[in-house]
Amino acid sequence: MAELDDRLVLCFSSIFPALTEEEIRGSDVALLSDMDSLAGVTLVALIDQEFGVEIDLEDLLRLRSFGAVQRYLCERRVLNLSPKEQIIR
Repeated sequence: MAELDDRLVLCFSSIFPALTEEEIRGSDVALLSDMDSLAGVTLVALIDQEFGVEIDLEDLLRLRSFGAVQRYLCERRVLNLSPKEQIIR
């Protein structure tokens, strides 16, 4: 989980370089709603590329904080595992 968090922080910091890691981890609707559409698309593209997921538009509308994106990625990683891999983990 820590590795996922660190990689996600790097994605966010690429888009919001002025924010500290603590500010990124605590980001909420206000931060993410202030971002322009280009920043939003770029952030999603970075996350997609970094984690090998494709965030659906419907899902994107619900991801309004760092924590929400983190939970989404954790859920997707479990769903993408085979039943055997889920038991091992």
